[in-house]
Amino acid sequence: MRKFWAVLAVIFVFLANPAFAAGTPIAGSSVGFQRLTGADGTEIGIWYPSAGEERDIVLGLYRQQVVPGGPVIGQALPLVVMSHGNGGSFASHADTAKVLAKAGFIVAALTHPGDNWKDQSKATAMADRPVALSRLIDFMLGEWTSDAAIDPDRIGAFGFSSGGFTVLAAAGGVPDFTLLPRHCAAHPESYDCRLLKEHPRDSMPSWPAMHDPRIKALVVAAPALGFTFTGSGLKDIRIPVQLWRADDDHILPAPDYADAVRAALPTAPQFHSVPGADHFDFLAPCNGPVSVPAICAEASGFDRVGFHRQFNSAVAAFFTETLARP
Repeated sequence: MRKFWAVLAVIFVFLANPAFAAGTPIAGSSVGFQRLTGADGTEIGIWYPSAGEERDIVLGLYRQQVVPGGPVIGQALPLVVMSHGNGGSFASHADTAKVLAKAGFIVAALTHPGDNWKDQSKATAMADRPVALSRLIDFMLGEWTSDAAIDPDRIGAFGFSSGGFTVLAAAGGVPDFTLLPRHCAAHPESYDCRLLKEHPRDSMPSWPAMHDPRIKALVVAAPALGFTFTGSGLKDIRIPVQLWRADDDHILPAPDYADAVRAALPTAPQFHSVPGADHFDFLAPCNGPVSVPAICAEASGFDRVGFHRQFNSAVAAFFTETLARP
């Protein structure tokens, strides 16, 4: 009973604080976590400001301290939705999600149906991805039990690799897939071309019209298929973009991905290049009970843990600035 009243007192203090209601962190606050399944079967992970005692949980390759099922603390909080890379899961950027929650954000990440670690049946059905991301926003604003805590006018999107492509497309980017044959003829052993060969599509239809105006800012790390976005394809993206490149990326090497997106954006993004980093160094550092060397191994001499302290801080600062209340 004493524990109940202690938690209730913390909740009261947080709710009464106008700075926290605006999405500003409070020293000593905890991070709550929920693992849900949407009506369509999509797996969703949600991190948010909370109160209570954090405990250790395992999310596949990752381990972190959170309050499972803890109360959501705060009002009119900004939302960040996350899209993982090919073969990933909602937990792929769990450390970034927790840092954002500590900074006063609600963070929702999905496991993309048909493109995740256990199901690759739709690995090249790229048009499905931004649709799934928009459905995640729908879920958070209309079906999540704590949807009233979200400010629907302050929504950002974070995407890595195929997720980087996803958030650009969801924000109004239009890829030109007629550029794929030429690219694959020149780079047949590239990751994207090998993936297309393993999971061929019957055709490459014209890109369906999609633009989710609820997304107000983007963080894009090592975007897949970056070369398919030309100047005309990104002309409608007028929101702030933070763009990241791994300088030693062996999966999506320069200049066809992050650099191509940087050149095509109508307004210069906040650009970060990371010396010594390889592609998977943007994933959370592996600290769980199992390890996958191809994903968890750091580039020679690269400190992924140290880099993520800087990366997560920069991502949180960008969203704090760009999703601030007018």
